[in-house]
Amino acid sequence: MIWRILAPNQLNRKFMQNNLILLPGKERSPMRHHPWIFAGAVAKVEGKPTSGSTVWVYSDSGQFIGRAAYSPDSQIRARIWSWDEGEPIDHAFFKRKIATAIAHRLKWVKNTTATRLIFGEADGLPGLVVDQYGDVLVCQFMSAGVEHWKDAIVSTLAQQTGAKTILERSDAAVREREGLPQITGALLGEIPDAPIVAQENGIKYLVDTMHGHKTGFYIDQRDSRHLLSELSKDKEVLNMFPKAIEASKK
Repeated sequence: MIWRILAPNQLNRKFMQNNLILLPGKERSPMRHHPWIFAGAVAKVEGKPTSGSTVWVYSDSGQFIGRAAYSPDSQIRARIWSWDEGEPIDHAFFKRKIATAIAHRLKWVKNTTATRLIFGEADGLPGLVVDQYGDVLVCQFMSAGVEHWKDAIVSTLAQQTGAKTILERSDAAVREREGLPQITGALLGEIPDAPIVAQENGIKYLVDTMHGHKTGFYIDQRDSRHLLSELSKDKEVLNMFPKAIEASKK
């Protein structure tokens, strides 16, 4: 009798239920840590993964590439969570990722109560956006993977931020391309009955978290607003937002 010794990656492919095998040459982009696997790069799917479940991604030659969230309805067929073959995708994974993202924001973001805590792929959490306005969080779950892990993500956010209110604004068209319905509502606590007041560099802004654009405020324009305040100092400026100015005086 002849015994054949399988390499570790071959053993994984043999016994793991859900695998994504790429076409020849399509491993180059994810091997450079681009997290998206497009449908046209997939040779075959082994097992029966469901929307948002974790798949192991392999090259045509059997080389392990990463663990990813599967999205059968999207042209972005999978989004990689981790390139570490030994890192499981579980509740502890999201605790680590979210803690790292929050620590980074606390280190660099100052003089504001409006902060983007989590910014999708930049924080290793593809499809997830979380903005903080004081003790209120507003989340967007824009991919099948983060939708699948929503409960774990929400409980971790509540634990690590102490937020009493967590709202969902998953109402962008990209959800439909993931095979997901658009959803808005409260994930924790109650929907505020009035706009939230966010303070930034000494100025107050009204944030409509449930009806405003995206999560209610253009957080990424913080530096532009600060620059404008410096350029307009002691100058006459046309007020295009009288309600915001009135709120800031209260």
